[in-house]
Amino acid sequence: MEVQVGDPVVLRAPGWPSTHGDLFPPAERPLAPLSPLWAPALELESGTVLFSPNAICQFFFLARGEEPTDLTNQWLEWEATELQPAASAALYAQLVHGKKGLEAVDPLGKLLAHVEQNLSRRGTAYLAGDTKSVADVVVWGTLFPVLQDETSLPIELQALRTWFQSMTLSEACRKAADSVLVPTALLEFKSYLQKQPPPCLAMERAPSNEPEDEEGFERALTEDEISAAAEAWARGAAVLPKPWKPQKPVLPVEGMRNVLITSALPYVNNVPHLGNIIGCVLSADTFARYCRLRNWNTLFVCGTDEYGTATETKAVEEGLTPQEICDKYNAIHADIYRWFDISFDYFGRTTTPHQTTIAQDIFQRLLARGFLLQDTVEQLRCENCQRFLADRFVEGTCPFCSYEEARGDQCDKCGKLINAVELKNPQCKLCRGVPVVKPTQHLFLDLPKLEERLEPWLEQSWATGDWTANARYITRSWIRDGLKPRCITRDLKWGTPVPLDGFRDKVFYVWFDAPIGYLSITANYTDQWERWWKNPQQVELYNFMAKDNVPFHSVIFPCSLLGAEDNYTLVNHLIATEYLNYEDGKFSKSRGVGVFGDMAKDTGIPADIWRFYLLYLRPEGQDSAFSWSDLMLKNNSELLNNLGNFINRAGMFVCKFFSGTVPDMVLTLDDKRLLARVTVELHQYHQLLEKVRIRDALRCILTISRHGNQYIQVNEPWKRIKGDEKDRQRAGTVTGVAVNMASLLAVLIQPYMPSVSSAIQRQLCIPPDCCVLSHDFTCTLPPGHRVGTVSPLFQKLENDQVEALRKRFGGGQAKQPSPAPAVPVTPGDSQLIQELTEEVAKQGNHVRQLKANKAEKAQIDAEVAKLLELKKQLAIAEGKSPEVPVPKGKRKK
Repeated sequence: MEVQVGDPVVLRAPGWPSTHGDLFPPAERPLAPLSPLWAPALELESGTVLFSPNAICQFFFLARGEEPTDLTNQWLEWEATELQPAASAALYAQLVHGKKGLEAVDPLGKLLAHVEQNLSRRGTAYLAGDTKSVADVVVWGTLFPVLQDETSLPIELQALRTWFQSMTLSEACRKAADSVLVPTALLEFKSYLQKQPPPCLAMERAPSNEPEDEEGFERALTEDEISAAAEAWARGAAVLPKPWKPQKPVLPVEGMRNVLITSALPYVNNVPHLGNIIGCVLSADTFARYCRLRNWNTLFVCGTDEYGTATETKAVEEGLTPQEICDKYNAIHADIYRWFDISFDYFGRTTTPHQTTIAQDIFQRLLARGFLLQDTVEQLRCENCQRFLADRFVEGTCPFCSYEEARGDQCDKCGKLINAVELKNPQCKLCRGVPVVKPTQHLFLDLPKLEERLEPWLEQSWATGDWTANARYITRSWIRDGLKPRCITRDLKWGTPVPLDGFRDKVFYVWFDAPIGYLSITANYTDQWERWWKNPQQVELYNFMAKDNVPFHSVIFPCSLLGAEDNYTLVNHLIATEYLNYEDGKFSKSRGVGVFGDMAKDTGIPADIWRFYLLYLRPEGQDSAFSWSDLMLKNNSELLNNLGNFINRAGMFVCKFFSGTVPDMVLTLDDKRLLARVTVELHQYHQLLEKVRIRDALRCILTISRHGNQYIQVNEPWKRIKGDEKDRQRAGTVTGVAVNMASLLAVLIQPYMPSVSSAIQRQLCIPPDCCVLSHDFTCTLPPGHRVGTVSPLFQKLENDQVEALRKRFGGGQAKQPSPAPAVPVTPGDSQLIQELTEEVAKQGNHVRQLKANKAEKAQIDAEVAKLLELKKQLAIAEGKSPEVPVPKGKRKK
């Protein structure tokens, strides 16, 4: 028989009645000895009947040629002996007692923490490695009925949450859940449980295989690990690889790992907020810095996305030309990223001749190969404005979820892509008029024809690369729904011109054009850009973005490059974040809610603190939220009292007790155990960052400094330095080991906090050749090394300071426009009349645009007041009596 991993029969809750998805009809089901009638059963060709879900699961995996490992067997035993009883109790609490949320999963508390600890410590995507195993299916099958409402998952269990979501989103598991957890089955099982006594959990179970406390962690170290750590330490800095200094411009090098990193191009028409920064540029920068520390030949490019409707809309709003808007906001973006210490090799823009040349070349190649279609489309046209309306000039009710402020290209609420003519109650955003549907000619990318190239490429990229779970899921959903031709032209003036007769009055759609910006920006960096972008054999491409950009980078852009048939480098690793929210809501520029990039430096909080906290919060598996009180807590506890305290103490002991010179060290077994513990964290740091799990890798750094603080506290070098020769020697060893841990931390922290890293390097006088990452913890500051002046790295954030910032950025602080200037008005002054007429028209357009964009009422009212004042002055200049505005709801008499 053909078997599939994830078949519903193996995905049952503890004691779950298998009335849906059985392998046997009820009348034919073989009876399992000592088992209830609803136990799942699988009859093999030999006549053997399997009744245990674990056994059935193992059979399926064996049928695929996947032998269980010792680790998967340990997980299966743990699931049967520990997880199953606790999951039964949790399910009983949910279905019978009606408990919800964290209260419902209380019996699973330590067991969930056990899964979290294993996933985090090993740094793998799944329980037994980087691919799904029988252990994942069995453990997920037991947990799913309890945790299908993800609010039940404690927020701190991020690794568990990511794993659970990845499993739940896989097609086989989703089908299994859909076929088993149907409403009728839930009702039947609830009815059954109500007749049973509550499950009884043993109060004292055998301890889990993975100890939770530090003492237990030390005991878990093997002699080989301790010995290897001591040997690596003894080899010293001489074994470290020499830091790689690439030539300028950075180009691929034969025989090296060549890493090309892009960050999604930010729209030029706005100021990025903290969520925008962590979702793209900061995440990409952290990984780029890590790659350079690994001596990987790395190029990191980004720039502003400047074409399209969004720019035209902003230009109308601000009374500037599109080019002036681009120039203004490109400079704002560049200044913000410079302050955040983003280490672009090149930050460019898309309004360049290279963009036109490359985009038009890809277009011509697609056209020549038959991958473009021409068709008449129904499009909205505003007769008042005398123009066809591009997607973002239209707003209306979403046809899928009925959200009333959906754009003409995509709904911000449900995320579905929309054809503007499908909107209900559409309105022109420029004049608020009702547009009409009229035919117009456009060009389409033939995605169905390209699908046969896309799917094998995707399978290969997924098999060999690191795509985040949300990127895979979003891409699969597009493929599963079936690809349709995608319009790639727009009736706009601001964009890359379409080089084809009959379409020369149109430009390319921004999502066809914008990703090509990665290529053109690189071309502005170096005329040898093709060595990066037409070299898939030598180059690894990492794309960083928020999840809303995924389909354009995983489907539309790759299809364009595959169809062009020009050996383009396609993405190997697509890294997408979820969203970062602000406190209890969303960032809003118009309402003055949240911290935007140009405001962060005015808070008095250093850029590295912002970097640290955003990376600590990085929404890797689910949305996360910025919190002022949590920022204060993390700064004061993790940075000031943990990391900063340890590094400062280590350096100060060298200065105070040993005249600034690292002392001799005689390692004991306890010291070697510490080296091994640090090495374990160092290995995990690498495993996590190689998988681009940036937030989780940061925990390894903080864990190492906690080990260091505990090491100092236990050994008390400030007391031993006053003792006999043996005690003084011990104080020297502890100080020497501690300051070398600080030296390691200076390198590990560099991708996250580059300025802090530089400060530690200066204070400890760390040799430049030691500023490189290896997998071994070595003695980089040997006896006799002199350190410099040591000073605190962090400052405490006070509650009143944070409360003031919370209030400042909590809303109502948006800049109010200045009132209209007082102009001395002389009736009959023709020049003044002309100037005021122009001002009234300009201000009237501005007010209409604010209303079209549904700006805050206070902002609109202020601008309306300014308009009325200008009209009053114009009336006086024309010799008329200024008309008193009529309050709403009252009629003139």
